[in-house]
Amino acid sequence: VQLQASGGGLVQAGGSLRLSCVASGLTFGTYGMGWFRQAPGKEREVVATINWSGSSRYYPDSVKGRFTISRDNAQNTVFLQMNSLKPEDTAVYYCAAKKQHYDTYGYWGQGTLVTVSS
Repeated sequence: VQLQASGGGLVQAGGSLRLSCVASGLTFGTYGMGWFRQAPGKEREVVATINWSGSSRYYPDSVKGRFTISRDNAQNTVFLQMNSLKPEDTAVYYCAAKKQHYDTYGYWGQGTLVTVSS
């Protein structure tokens, strides 16, 4: 299984970025997907999750209304649209996959760095 994340970069506060994560080696449509992030010196935190069909999404309050997770099962890809970015969104962003109805994410991508300047 491979998860390849891309789309990170440097952006000014208030700007937008779109992250993509392409999955291979798994039956994508049977996996829930998530985006997580880890800032220097901080614990990893969940940013957004989406179920296998895209009918259910979760966002923590820190990103609700600014970030949108979506998926294209035909392209084995999950996206994270990030708008109104803040300096505190600076982190390495990881995509992850878990089999539907499982509690833990068993597969992780390599991460993509997002830096938001003030």
